Amino acid sequence: MDQMKLQPGRVYRTRDFRRYDSNATRFAARMVREGSLVQLRKGLYHAPRQAFWGPVPPREDELLRAFFGDTPWLRTGPSVWNTLGLGTTSVEANPLVYNTGRTGLVELGGRKFKLRRVRFPRDPSPEFFVVDLLENLQRTDRGEEDVLRQLGKALEEGRFDPERLHEMAFGYGTRATQEAVADVTARVAG
Repeated sequence: MDQMKLQPGRVYRTRDFRRYDSNATRFAARMVREGSLVQLRKGLYHAPRQAFWGPVPPREDELLRAFFGDTPWLRTGPSVWNTLGLGTTSVEANPLVYNTGRTGLVELGGRKFKLRRVRFPRDPSPEFFVVDLLENLQRTDRGEEDVLRQLGKALEEGRFDPERLHEMAFGYGTRATQEAVADVTARVAG
């Protein structure tokens, strides 16, 4: 593989180079020496895209795609919860990433990610993220009462599907979250 075939901005794993050389590690090391790749961590490389001011760091989703490979993962946390319109405006130091294999803090390309091994739907709905927010209120700037009040208003406005919300709460929430969702939807319905 020559430099022209590397996709600028893409993050590669060592195993991605097996089809080009019988010794993928040696091949990657050579590409790093030549400046075509930047090693992000053991087994993870970035083909930097050049901009006027220099190399552009890899995008977050590209880092996670390469790191997890074929393993399912889901980016969540305050930046996702803030978009739900339930009053949260938190910032995050370390993005939260659900996955099926690891828990802990990992550094990828100079950025830290908080990994949590938990169950999550393959195609999450906004209602899943509402349940996720309720499960992680300690990571936000709002209390449970504020968020539940906002959730009641959002349900009245039809922004979330109450049945889907129940389904997500009972599929992915604790008993406390299930009860909170049941209370809010009952108040809105009644």
